[in-house]
This record gives sequence, structure tokens and C-alpha cells, in this order.
Amino acid sequence: MKKLEALSTIAGKYFAFLVIIIAAIAFMVPAPFLGLGDYIAILLGVVMFGMGLTLKPVDFKIVLTKPLPVIIGVGAQFIIMPLVAFALAHLLKLPPELAAGLVLLGCVPGGTASNVMVYLAKGNLALSVAMTSLSTLLAPVVTPFLLLLLAGQWLPVDPVSMFMSIVQVIIIPIVLGLAVQKFFPKAVEKGVSVVPLISVAAILIIVSAVTAANAGNVASSGLIVFIAVFLHNGFGLLLGYLTAVMLGLNENDRRAISIEVGMQNSGLGVTLATAHFSPLAALPSVWGAIWHNISGPILATIWSKKAIVDEKDETDVLQTKVLSPAGKLQE
Repeated sequence: MKKLEALSTIAGKYFAFLVIIIAAIAFMVPAPFLGLGDYIAILLGVVMFGMGLTLKPVDFKIVLTKPLPVIIGVGAQFIIMPLVAFALAHLLKLPPELAAGLVLLGCVPGGTASNVMVYLAKGNLALSVAMTSLSTLLAPVVTPFLLLLLAGQWLPVDPVSMFMSIVQVIIIPIVLGLAVQKFFPKAVEKGVSVVPLISVAAILIIVSAVTAANAGNVASSGLIVFIAVFLHNGFGLLLGYLTAVMLGLNENDRRAISIEVGMQNSGLGVTLATAHFSPLAALPSVWGAIWHNISGPILATIWSKKAIVDEKDETDVLQTKVLSPAGKLQE
């Protein structure tokens, strides 16, 4: 078990590199991975089951005690990311399937990897976990509605069918995970450290399957899709932070909301695109799975080296720098 725990830690630490490596292999040698596409929904269910095993009632406490940051964060996520995706799809003149796929990436909830990034960035981890959990629970209703509203012009959207898909691959596995945690706490406590390894393996298989199915499309459309995902993620991180600033939230909350808004559940995007649109429509989510796990650690590393100063202390420091002893402004 200790070896598995160590392997799980390594897999989580180098997740971004592993995603890039498996995507490159699947692109160059797609044949061995093509049959894995049939298991994408099951694999995502495994990831969500792991999330259910690790969720605790305390993770939702902040929703009741300090609801405003959670509401602001989740609202920003489901407003900023879909609208930015919609605008980029038009500005970059993406083909219908890629446009719908980018909007889909913008409409899915936050990914669980964002919680790790917020922790490393010294942000509000409780807020991050609450945002991920709440946005995930809202996804069966909000994601199909947003897609119908924004992506219906490119591809037909069946909101009822999509609602059922999200319930099957997200909600049911999470509920099962919570039930197992409730009735078998000791077993879960012993094995929970291996959950990240299982989740990483599942995501790697999903990425390899979709990359293999899109090997030709990656060669022809890969660059423009990457640019779209790069811009989408960048605007999400920036606008999420600025939203928190404008609404007067502290630096811990700003960092959490920025990362939560910018990092999406790419695995769900891949699953829904493959099931309801086409393999090509899943390409933005594949790039999202790769790029989000590069930009997230970069931003987390930068923030981890920047201490969070208390708001009052920050004001005092600013006044000390600006004002001379005589009370006159310095240049």
C-alpha cells in the first residue's frame, strides 16, 4: 500500500507531464488506443466516484456560513467561461464542431485538479472545494441549458439527453462514493490515498482515447484549437480574479475564484462531446485537459512565492510608502 501511495503522489505531482506524454504517444501511434473510446463515460464515473469518497460535510460548511464568495465564484464560472468561449468561437471563426466543443468546455463545472492548485497557491481551499462541489451538482441543469442557449446555432443540442448523461457520469458516482464513505469509513480511510492514482490513470486513458480518435484532426486543426483553449483559460483566470477584486473579496478568495473559474472539468467535456456531438468536438476539452494542468501549476507556483498581506496591513504599508513624515506626497 505504501508503494501505491508513493506512486499516487508522483502521479499527482507530474500529472501535466503524463498527460502530454500520453497524448503525444496516442497521436503518433493511435491504433492501440482507438478501442478505449467506448469506456470514456465509465472512466469519468470512476473519477467522480473518487471525488465522492473524499467529500465531507465540512466541505459544504462555507456555503452556509459564508455563502457570498461561493455564489460569486460559481456565478462567475457559469457566466464568464461560456460567454468567453462563445466570443472566441466567433472571433476565431471556428468550424461548427470545434465551436460547439469550445462552448461545451466553457459550460462544464470546475475540475477537481483546481483544488490542488488553489492549495499550492495559498488560496482559500475551503472556497475552492465548495465551488467545485456546488458547480458539479448544478451541472446537470446549468450545462445543458447554457449549451442549448449558446451552442445550438452550430450543432443540435438535446438538453434532456445531456441532463441524463451528466447525472449518470457525475451525480450517481459521487452519491455512491459518499455512500461508501458513510458505511465503510475505515476501508475508505485506508484506501483514499490511492484515489489520486486511479483518477490520474482514468484521465490519461480518456485523453489517449480522444487524441487517438482525433489524430488527423489534431494535425489539421490542433493549432487553432490550442490558441482558443489558451485564450479561454487565460481570460478565465484573469476575469475570475478581477471579478473577485471588484466585489471586494480578499486575496485568498481572489486566488481561489481565479483558479476555479479558469480550470474546467475537461474529462466531462470530453465525455459529453463524444456522446452528444462528435470526436472532433471533444478536441477543445482534450487540449483543456493538457493546458489547464500546465497553466494551473505555473500560476500556483507564482502565487505560492507571493505572501498574502492582510488588507489593513497592506493599506498601512501603502500609506507609509506614499506619504512623507510631514504628510506630503512623495514622487
